[in-house]
Amino acid sequence: MAGALDLPEDRELSEFTGWTREHWTAQADHLLDGLKPFATPSFSRYELPGRPSHSGPDSDALEGYARSFMLAAWRIAGEQGQGPVAADLIARYSSGLAAGADARHPEAWPRIEQGRPNQPMVEAAAIAVGLHYTRAWLWDRLDGRTQGLVADWLGEFVGNPTWPNNWMLFQTVVEEFLASIGAPYTESEILRGLDAADDWYVGDGWYSDGAGRDFDYYIGWAMHLYPLLWTQMAEGGKRHDRAVAAREVYRNRLRRYLERYFDFFGADGAPVHQGRSLTYRFAAAAPIWVGELFDCSPYDPGLSRRAASGMLKHFAEHGAPDERGILTLGWHGEFVPMVQPYSGPASPYWASKGFVGLMLPPEHRVWTAAEQPLPVEAGDFVSAVAPVGWVLSGTRSDGIVRLLNHGSDKARDRTPPFTEHTDPNYSPLAFSTATAPDTAPHAWARRVGNHVALISPDGAVTSRGAIRPLGAGDGWAGSTHRPGFPTGSGGTLEHLPETSIETQSFITSRGVEIRVHRVTAPAGWTVREGGYPVADDEPLTCGKSLLDDAPRAFAVRRDNLTSRIDGLNGWTGAGTCDETEANALGTFSSTPYLTAEHPGGTVHYRSRVTLHRAAGAGADPSEPATEG
Repeated sequence: MAGALDLPEDRELSEFTGWTREHWTAQADHLLDGLKPFATPSFSRYELPGRPSHSGPDSDALEGYARSFMLAAWRIAGEQGQGPVAADLIARYSSGLAAGADARHPEAWPRIEQGRPNQPMVEAAAIAVGLHYTRAWLWDRLDGRTQGLVADWLGEFVGNPTWPNNWMLFQTVVEEFLASIGAPYTESEILRGLDAADDWYVGDGWYSDGAGRDFDYYIGWAMHLYPLLWTQMAEGGKRHDRAVAAREVYRNRLRRYLERYFDFFGADGAPVHQGRSLTYRFAAAAPIWVGELFDCSPYDPGLSRRAASGMLKHFAEHGAPDERGILTLGWHGEFVPMVQPYSGPASPYWASKGFVGLMLPPEHRVWTAAEQPLPVEAGDFVSAVAPVGWVLSGTRSDGIVRLLNHGSDKARDRTPPFTEHTDPNYSPLAFSTATAPDTAPHAWARRVGNHVALISPDGAVTSRGAIRPLGAGDGWAGSTHRPGFPTGSGGTLEHLPETSIETQSFITSRGVEIRVHRVTAPAGWTVREGGYPVADDEPLTCGKSLLDDAPRAFAVRRDNLTSRIDGLNGWTGAGTCDETEANALGTFSSTPYLTAEHPGGTVHYRSRVTLHRAAGAGADPSEPATEG
């Protein structure tokens, strides 16, 4: 079946994207059809090509079923189980349930192991949610034996521990579904995930994904998604009253979250490239649709559709899915160095969450309202997510959004002896919708892009480690950290005695950032700060200069996307770091940077960091910048 790119656009209804509900259904069907060649005969497993996850190929094949079942479920529910598409999906996924849950079947799913968290728990949640929303057309029509097998397979979740993060909500929805069908469950296991999420709430609509400062897209596609879906799953049951009361709490939190969430998207539809599991891509549309499903979006529904459609279209135009209709391990195309070890070939189908809006009928206002501009299309803006320690800035002239990071680090242990996890998806000082960090291990070892580091006399480069926020708001954010050297694969940092780096970032005009670093370190070490990595499939144009004792460096892509860093105080050197096969956005990447030999003690270093795209040939990037 043809995908959405093959359909004519409707620029009257959808001025910015041209996409309508028909484009969404076409793209959903395109993705589901693309999986068929990789299905086993019973359709219980989808054995996709690609690097296996650390859970192994059996788990990966289960992921193919479970995650695509979420997409099929939204599609079935949106059609009210009627029509040939729904009928085909009901038959396919019913067959898969019967075989997958039967331990004696040659195509059976791996079981949920007892006593430890394991990957089938994640997939069980997808299956439980899918069964709930297709209950009248799928579950209720299964024969009693199949229902019993599925209940037994899901029931292996009962009594098991999970990881102390969004995984706890998987147990919540699985056991709530079990309760709804009269199968054994434990009420405390349903409620403990919800209670834990309440403990992780930090304000302004934001949660941390577990203890610590884990802030990324999981907040939208997990921490907001599952609790609100649970309130529907629990209706009419033993926890009905709690669900009704909790729904208002969750709706209010999602409303606050969405007040800033639309700031995360560039005019080209790209989300800010930050956090883990980015191979789920347009799953980032999930909280936008949930805001419409639960009538708690703070903005016009035309903005909701514009943001979600822009994202889906962005990826479709950049090779996701690919020519086979498959979502690969990567961002646009396949790029395994950006993907975490827990992800296998079917993991990207958590992108199915981004289609949850298909449950809204064609006459819903989100499908009939005229598209409204994104914040970055309406004008330049600066906004803050204070509890997280983030500042966002968008520029209308080039449609780029930048995120200044002074609070999300994924460092679970924040006191000695420190087993901090340093990660290119969290540690940098900034991210954007037009760039991606260099995530390949050989590049991350150098830690150049949007990173301030101390370099020892023998060349060792420090990590940022745990971020201690100083505050955020009004175009400003700041943080401090103790630099350290990674000592092993577990992420342990050996902190340097009597060293610290405090950084404050200020947005001036047109997205220009001024950074001030207060560095305390021994004499004889080098201080280095990098700007944004820029990537392309051809080598970039790079340069540096040291005019008037003001070092500067730049990197320019073919489309005039320019990353530049200017030394304003304390810096003495400049250059660019060039990498290959390190960045999700292109074979070649270059990052401009500044350097200085530290004299010892405490010194302030000040720099100007810019990322912009000129409409035409633009100004010479080697000329001094005037902003700020």
